Amino acid sequence: MSQPLSPAYRGDALRRLANEEFDVLVVGGGVTGAGAALDAASRGLSVALVEARDLAAGTSSRSSKLIHGGLRYLEQLDFKLVREALRERGLLLRTLAPHLVRPVKFLVPLQHRVWERGYIGAGVTLYDTLGGARALPRHRHLSRRRAFEVAPGLADDALIGAIQYYDAQVDDARHTMMIARTAADQGAAVVTRTRVTSLVRDGERVVGARVTDRESGAEITVRARVVIAATGVWSDDIAEAAGIEKPFTVRASKGIHLVVPREKIDLDTGLILRTEKSVLFVIPWGPHWIVGTTDTEWDLDREHPAASRADVDYVLDHVNAVLRKPLTRDDIEGVYAGLRPLLAAKATATTKLSREHAVAHPVPGLVVVAGGKYTTYRVMAADAVDAAMSDVDRPAPPSWTDKLPIVGARGYAEVWEGRYALARRAGLPVARIEHLLGRYGTAVEEVLALVGERPELGEEIPGAPDYLKAEAVYAVTHEGALHLEDVLTRRTRISIEQRDRGLAAAPAVADLIAPELGWTAERRDREVAHYRARVEAERTAQEAPDDATANERRLAVPALG
Repeated sequence: MSQPLSPAYRGDALRRLANEEFDVLVVGGGVTGAGAALDAASRGLSVALVEARDLAAGTSSRSSKLIHGGLRYLEQLDFKLVREALRERGLLLRTLAPHLVRPVKFLVPLQHRVWERGYIGAGVTLYDTLGGARALPRHRHLSRRRAFEVAPGLADDALIGAIQYYDAQVDDARHTMMIARTAADQGAAVVTRTRVTSLVRDGERVVGARVTDRESGAEITVRARVVIAATGVWSDDIAEAAGIEKPFTVRASKGIHLVVPREKIDLDTGLILRTEKSVLFVIPWGPHWIVGTTDTEWDLDREHPAASRADVDYVLDHVNAVLRKPLTRDDIEGVYAGLRPLLAAKATATTKLSREHAVAHPVPGLVVVAGGKYTTYRVMAADAVDAAMSDVDRPAPPSWTDKLPIVGARGYAEVWEGRYALARRAGLPVARIEHLLGRYGTAVEEVLALVGERPELGEEIPGAPDYLKAEAVYAVTHEGALHLEDVLTRRTRISIEQRDRGLAAAPAVADLIAPELGWTAERRDREVAHYRARVEAERTAQEAPDDATANERRLAVPALG
């Protein structure tokens, strides 16, 4: 059994923060920070990870949910970045997270005869081979007739032929959380809702950080030989907290995605389209499609980036340009917005900035890592820990996280093959077991154990029939959720998958988790009221004509704590 991120675990971890000196303190609970905590802990170092909000609360829960090499980077001749990302894609599919990362096929519509098929075909051929041993099928060329067989929902003038290729997708928030759980398995103290207020200095050296436990208000000084800051779009803040010149500048680029029902777009494949700025994806997501993204500079509130009417219209206009039956705003089930941390270069537009990462060691005891892309989180994490080793002042082996499956991955293939027997034993439909396996992997046994103890937890969550009541309970007993929003938005995807954004499910989920978190009736009601207000603020923001107005409307409901 893996280490549960339970309320009791959090209490123990807080005591460790106050009483131990760690080799490494990681600031930031996104995918890179979680990856750095796992990398350092798996090398035998003592590690603490602190996150101001929830695991993956920022960029790492709001991506396109793709594990990919970046086909468009081939046009920029960035072969190193593509090769590195494709290697990581193969590791995730085969070894590290086969329960969470799965293949997805995409169609590239062709609109010019002869040259376009040869040009794009050559690029996709290179894409198939750059990553070394193939983990996915090779691409194939489709005639116009065959393309419309797999994509009947496209307009007659959308293509003259197509190329179909494979990439992979992931539930980014669950993947990040599972990495953090694996770090805890390796001995790391993982604590969310702990905000760094300043860095502690001993002369020129950084020797820790002062943090506030946002649940209790307690102030804690965490001592560490080295601090790794993996804070994404907040990277510049760390330099200010240390009182040093910024080693590099990180700019925030906003991307928004729409979620629509599967039946609204008649495709048997994902879709990738060129836009004047970048690319637009139509990505299968269970009984839904994810459509996005945008790429616009953002210099407003970073905790709650808001989608505006202009953002939504941009995505609708571009996808509708190729659809036989256009999408309307009434078709939209969910909207989410996130910020990409881009390293500032000489380019004047965020769309031209590099996606490669940077690691800086500006003063003794401080390492800052930023940039990159979700797929290469493990490489970024290893590079950051490598840079930190000179401050640790004791030997440790090199990174071996390329061989370390995360929680739920070990033995997954065997459990998947036995899913019919598992369904009979649990008294659940096979389709339900498959859904659970795709979210928990081999940790599904822990979820089903809750149902065995309390059979009522085998029922669907009212207002969110894709999820069992046991999953809400498990989110707080094992996965570190501390608030209703954590469960509805990141441990599950109810907030974007249900047309009402999870409003009907919120009271039932609050009732399920309140006893586990020791909430009073007043606290339970406050959590539900806050979630409802947040949904209303986001909906109001999505009617705003521009970023400034959308930001103002979203901030009408501040975060709890």
